[in-house]
Order: sequence, then C-alpha cells, then structure tokens
Amino acid sequence: MKIALGQINPTVGDFSGNAARIIDCSRRAQSAGAGLILFPELAVCGYPPRDLVERPLFVLRNRETAERIARETRGIAVICGLVTPAAAESGKSVMNSAALLKDGTIAFIQSKMLLPTYDVFDEMRNFAPASSQELFNFCGKRMALTICEDAWNDKHFWNKRLYRFDPVEALVGAGGNFVLNISASPFWVGKREFRREMLVTIARNYKVPVVMVNQVGGNDSLIFDGSSLVIGPEGSVIAQGKSFEEDLIFFDPDQLTGGIHEQIAGDEASAYSALVLGTRDYVHKCGFQKVIVGLSGGIDSALTAVIAADAVGPENVIGVGMPGPYSSKGSIDDSRALARNLGISFELLSISDIFCSYGKVLQPVFAGKKEDETEENIQSRARGTLLMALSNKLGAIVLSTGNKSELGVGYCTLYGDMAGGLAVISDVPKTMVYRLSRYLNSRRQVIPPATIDKPPSAELRPDQKDSDTLPPYEILDAILEDYIEDLHSAEQIAADRKFDLDLVRRVIRMVDRSEYKRQQAAPGLKISAKAFGYGRRFPIAAKSEG
Repeated sequence: MKIALGQINPTVGDFSGNAARIIDCSRRAQSAGAGLILFPELAVCGYPPRDLVERPLFVLRNRETAERIARETRGIAVICGLVTPAAAESGKSVMNSAALLKDGTIAFIQSKMLLPTYDVFDEMRNFAPASSQELFNFCGKRMALTICEDAWNDKHFWNKRLYRFDPVEALVGAGGNFVLNISASPFWVGKREFRREMLVTIARNYKVPVVMVNQVGGNDSLIFDGSSLVIGPEGSVIAQGKSFEEDLIFFDPDQLTGGIHEQIAGDEASAYSALVLGTRDYVHKCGFQKVIVGLSGGIDSALTAVIAADAVGPENVIGVGMPGPYSSKGSIDDSRALARNLGISFELLSISDIFCSYGKVLQPVFAGKKEDETEENIQSRARGTLLMALSNKLGAIVLSTGNKSELGVGYCTLYGDMAGGLAVISDVPKTMVYRLSRYLNSRRQVIPPATIDKPPSAELRPDQKDSDTLPPYEILDAILEDYIEDLHSAEQIAADRKFDLDLVRRVIRMVDRSEYKRQQAAPGLKISAKAFGYGRRFPIAAKSEG
C-alpha cells in the first residue's frame, strides 16, 4: 500500500473549489494504488480563515463539505483539515481539526492542541485548543496525527519552547510509531531548510517516520511553499514535494521509499518564485485578471513588472510611465525598453501639466514659503491619482512598487507611490531588489542594464539621489534587519556592526515615526522572518527609542 500527500492550493471560503481539488487528487492517488492520502491544515475551508470561523454558516459548510468528500472518495482513506464546533465551555466556537474520511463517513477527528500566537499567527483568537489527542490504527501502523504547530515544540530542537506540552512526545509515548502532520506553514527565505531540520530531529529522536504535507499558494500576505516531506527514522528524506506549486507525492510506509520531486534551490530563486506565486494568487483570488504597474525607469518598478508578467502573463500587465518635470529621458527610455522586453503594454502619461496646475491652485496659500518635500509629494500623488483612475476605468489592480527599505524608514508617499491594492516587494530590502534583478537578468536580460547600474533616485527634484536622504543601502538594510527582525537596540547594532551610533539612532527614529504610513499601506507579500503588516504590531502614537 502507498500513502499519498495531496499538496494543494486552497482558497479561503471556496468550499466547492477546495472540495473539487481534494476529490480529484484523491481519485488520482487511488488510481495509482494509494490507500491513504493526506491534505493540508484546514484544506476544506482554506488557511487562514481568521474571523470567518465566527460565522455559523461557515462552520456548517465545513462539516457538509467534509461529508461530501467522504462520500465521493470511497476506496481511499482521506485525511484533511477543517473547522469543527468546540465545546461550549471552551469559550470559543470552533476548533482547528483533522478528519479521517473512510468508507464514506467521517471515521475519526483529531483537533489541534498548540495554537500559535506569534508573528502572523493569532489562533488563540479563533480556536479552542484540544484537551487531548488519540492514536488511530491504519494498515498495521499506530498513527500519531498532528496539526502544524503540534510538531513545533520538540525539546531536542528548541532552546526555548513556547509550550509546556509536546503532542508528538505524548502520542509517541502512547505507542505511536508513525507521525503524520498536516500543515499550513508559511514561507520565508530559509524556512524550508529550518523546517526540514526540525522534522529530522523529531524522526531521529523518536526513531519513527515523520510525514508532513504542507499547503501551497498565496492567501493575502502569506505565501505557502508546499515542499512536503517524508522523513525516515534515521533522518533521511525519503519523499518530498515540489516548491511553490501543487503536487501529488507517493511513498511506501513499509519500505520507506518514495518520490523525490525537485525543489527550487537558492535564496534568490526561492524568493522570486514565492513573489510570483503570491502575486498570482492575490490577483486571481481577489477576482482580478489585469494589473497596472507604474514604471519610473527605476529598479523597484522594473522588478515589480517582471514579477507581474510572470504571475499573470504579459498580456495582462499594463505599464504606465508618468514623467514629471524632473524625469530624465533615460528613465523614460528604460521604461519603454523594459515593457518591450517583457511584452507588456505601455502607456505614457505626463504629470507636468498636472503638477503646474496644483502649484497654481496652492500658490496663494504657499506664498513666501520655500519649496520642499511638499512639492515632491504632489508629483508622487499626481501619479497615484492617475494609476487609480486607470484601475477604476480598466478594472485592473494597481501593484505598488515600494521596497522594504523605503517602507521601513518612510521614504515613500502616502496616497502617492504607496497607492495600490498589493505591495509586491514591500518585504524585499533594496539590496535584495538588486540581487533579484541580477538573478533575473542572468536567466534572460529583461531589465535594462542602465536601470540596475544608475544610482537610485526618486527624480522629484533636480539631480536628486536616494543617498541625499538615506545612508547607503548596504548600511541601511543591515540596520533595518537588526532592528526589525532581531529587535536589537541602537547601541547593540552600532557595536556589532561598527556603525556610527548617531546614524543608527537616526534610522531607528525614521522607522518608528513612519509607523502611521505602514499601517495605511497596501498588504504586502511576506518572504522574510519578520515582515511589516499584521505579523508586526506596534503602536503609532509612541515615543521613539532613537
């Protein structure tokens, strides 16, 4: 008998679509000789459902859909994640559960015990934890069925554990000899390697096979990489799924052999694949087909446009050049060249007259005052207005092009370059923007070399350079990583990096004072361990440490 892993891409709330995926995958697995197939955490309703679970109809649809899947997959046992009602005394309405569907019925339900409340996770808000878990027998194996976080508390792997109880330890101690884990484990660069080592530690410590099926696809800001794994008792990988695409994986639980499907390797290739997948799913799952990207001739908008073309097809991407009074001819030419290389449409809309009109209207109020960032921001906001007008008229979603470095220190304009429905590279530091762009050009030169080589500039005043306002991006990104991801103090960053303390404090003040901008930004795609958004919750009205 073979066991299969159904690495699918569910959509939150799409019960009929998710069921169709589960049923189709189960039938294909059955035809290939599998007796059991596993699907990811909350595969029936999609993950994360967040406050949708508070709607009684949503919970009812979970049960009805699971029963329908059971009826239509007779002949193969199916394990899939779903929401189930919680006991009234728990204070919560639902639990995060896994159901074993067998012989046309729901034969067994196991609920999640460890509910994460860190980073992007807030499961204690929505779910009641299980008070206990049980083994179930299948083909001579004592199966220990766990759900995602249940496997993330092994004392042999973590220096500091978040929970007192370890469900895997308890189930194996009760006689379990085969660990199953259904997951919705979000991606960040380095996560796949980290997750593999954690699962290897469990397998080696308990000398049991460990099976993990992971969701794939993008849901809002989160990207799920798939990369499902089967680990043998000695820690060897005996089966694995592809990264960033749906897959069906088989393995033999007795011989401990299986299919090894190639995964995308390297930080740049993985990050790029994640961004493409996250963009495609966000656009399509939100009901759009076409996207709009403002093209400045700079590297950020160029990278965003390449991602967009790969995500939704070049025929569905509209590039818009919006030169102003300080835009260089080279930037306009680079935008045209990029659009031509990608095969996307290109529109050129000058903002010079609009900018002059703003100046005339505001002149009586601004009389006697020097030009400053105000006039720069007017240019950016004029561009944002044009992009949103095109969005309304054409029914296309605007992709904003700001990177993590700019968003971190507030080097961006509310209602201007921040306008849009998705901030594609808002979790990509500027230095990584360059790395990704060079990686793309190493495959096929699509980004004009001048775009990569010229000093970065917003081109909102004569001879403007980013370096006029910001430290070199190599220094800025190092400070941001230490402060945002590792929570280091200014003194610690300056000492560890050998940076000037006043410079570090200035950057930190910029970060803290820009919180109000970030909380008004479009959602972004998470590819780092700590992204801006609902995984990083800081107050707006607070005194800066810097």
